[in-house]
Amino acid sequence: MFALPQLQPVRTHCPFCAFQCGTVVSPEGNQIRIEGDESFPINQGRMCIKGFRASELHNRPDRLLTPLIRNASGKLCQASWEEALDLVANRFRQLRANHGPEAVAVFGSGALTNEKAYYLAKFARVALKTANIDYNGRFCMSSGAAGNNLAFGLDRGMPFPMEDLPLAGTILLVGSNPVETLPPMTHWLQTQRQSGGKLIVIDPRQSATALMADLHLAPVPGTDLALLNGLLHLIIETEKVDQKFIAVRTSGFEAAKANALGHHPAMVEQITGVSESQMRLAVDWLGDARPAMVLSGRGPEQQSKGVATVLACANLVLALGKSGKPGCGYGCLTGQANGQGGREHGQKADQLPGYRSITDPDHRSHIASIWGVSPEDLPTKGLSAFELLDALGQPGGPKGLLVVGSNVVVASPDVDRIRQRLGALDCLVVLDAFANETSEGADVILPVTQWMEETGTTTNLEGRVILRRKVTDAPGQAMSDIWILRELAKRLGVGDKFTAQDPEDVFAELAKATAGGKADYSGITWQRIDQEKGVFWPCPHSNHPGTKRLFLDRFGHPDGRARFHATPYTQAAEEPDREYPLYFTTGRNLEHYNSGSQTRRMESLVLANPEPVLKIHPELAMLHGINEGEIVEVESRRGAARFVAGISPDIRPDTLFAPFHWGGMGAANLLTNPALDPISRMPEFKVCASRIKSRTNPDLCLGEGR
Repeated sequence: MFALPQLQPVRTHCPFCAFQCGTVVSPEGNQIRIEGDESFPINQGRMCIKGFRASELHNRPDRLLTPLIRNASGKLCQASWEEALDLVANRFRQLRANHGPEAVAVFGSGALTNEKAYYLAKFARVALKTANIDYNGRFCMSSGAAGNNLAFGLDRGMPFPMEDLPLAGTILLVGSNPVETLPPMTHWLQTQRQSGGKLIVIDPRQSATALMADLHLAPVPGTDLALLNGLLHLIIETEKVDQKFIAVRTSGFEAAKANALGHHPAMVEQITGVSESQMRLAVDWLGDARPAMVLSGRGPEQQSKGVATVLACANLVLALGKSGKPGCGYGCLTGQANGQGGREHGQKADQLPGYRSITDPDHRSHIASIWGVSPEDLPTKGLSAFELLDALGQPGGPKGLLVVGSNVVVASPDVDRIRQRLGALDCLVVLDAFANETSEGADVILPVTQWMEETGTTTNLEGRVILRRKVTDAPGQAMSDIWILRELAKRLGVGDKFTAQDPEDVFAELAKATAGGKADYSGITWQRIDQEKGVFWPCPHSNHPGTKRLFLDRFGHPDGRARFHATPYTQAAEEPDREYPLYFTTGRNLEHYNSGSQTRRMESLVLANPEPVLKIHPELAMLHGINEGEIVEVESRRGAARFVAGISPDIRPDTLFAPFHWGGMGAANLLTNPALDPISRMPEFKVCASRIKSRTNPDLCLGEGR
């Protein structure tokens, strides 16, 4: 058994983004000090303000300390663990008996450790016997994952380590703002540029990252796909195509070529607003003799054509022959802390652990043998995240929901609709460390341990499996999600299938489950992670070094070849019109993280960024008579939200931008469109039609989210 370090300080990892920076955490009485770990290779001691201030989540007075049960009068009251767990098991058992196993659903999180994600996937399918499990990563990485699988035959967000970025002569960054969303990555971008490299940023906003770029392309929101097709057109026109690489290592180029030649740069300029001269300069840099990378974020992925846009990114590196080589390739910049591992081990409705398919008979048989059940007893594919939430309480839909580590009322598109769906449930159970907008309507709330109170693994954006170590005991009666799932499994009659006593035991089972799968962890142990500062998957046996760089010899498809795809441009599901004439798009701020459930509790971050600010161009502000600091109400066809006006030339005159970290009337997702990508089922967070409804003085409350 791996022994936790007994001496302080403790080397562990940040709880926030997928960079998973190494940290050194030192308890000092009732306080905790956090510093960057200079020995950890990805951040080398650097961290962002969120990581440095994460200790503010420790010993908070609003921490959930005991189970809570809603009584007959609608009030949440303290309860014992026995009472709460018995109630949850009985309610779920009754719903299954009355309506079938699909009457109970599970919604997980990309913030869960690998061990928790794995156990939750197993719990849903073995204890609840439901097909309906999905997670908030569907709202984050699903288009990137689907595109990677289609193009390269394997989804690891980055197929190379962060240390390879400085090797690239040119980096094309599509719809990502790492200066604010992955701040330690800025060091690697600066090193690349100091080595003579070029940075190109595609973003409708002049973001903090765009400001440091050598070239900023600012397309109309939702037109990234047209722009990427135009770039491929120019690669072909200027004869920068690597014909030998295409012949030896790819297939499908002719269809992609025919599609690209239909996207003449003059036409693309009309669609996107990006000049042909800028496109030509970008292609000159990408197509020179040096290595090149294309990296994407949520901008192109959170669209109803997100998978096609990812495939268009992949087409660029494949056409140039700049994939599967040092300093080259396409990568998706994962967002959530364990967004990579969270999607590998069964939380998605269509997947089993190790990236196995739930519809593949051989994959089902392997997992069934590990779980000690018959393959026929495993459910099939369930509903994707938004479709699952939208079905809650509806005829034929789930009547009960278990939410683990996700604030769906803030994070989902068209949140008023989702709030109504949650209200129609017979039973809502929430596992979390703090109350949030989702738990406000819960029938049962179960308090769980948070990052510094437990040990477990995560997988960062490079595919590096790392170990978060426990620093301090949990307060009150907070318990690990693994313990809670095990106790519920006992009450549901399958306790013999959930016998692991601690996270290391769960990881050992996970490793066996992934053996032979695409995301193979079978050669990884906690001891190896500790000794090697993380191990890259796939790692199929104990003597394997781990795979730091994928695709050097072959791609992940059975024939070893990457696939080109034709990616015809289509408009967003909802374009501006006379009634709603403006584009509305969303993103993140430096100081906050995802739904803000944690960061809106951290005093230093709230002081630095207290409320949601709407970025509006000075011309548009003047047209509507809007002054800096006023409250602006923005409306879409789904609802209205209020923001503080922030007048800035960094935004297009036809576009409004707001962060999505707040709830209440400041929730950006009151406006967003749940139109789904046909493959990934990703909602179109990044584009919807909107209008400015009203403005008023700054004393008007923004609601609970302020």
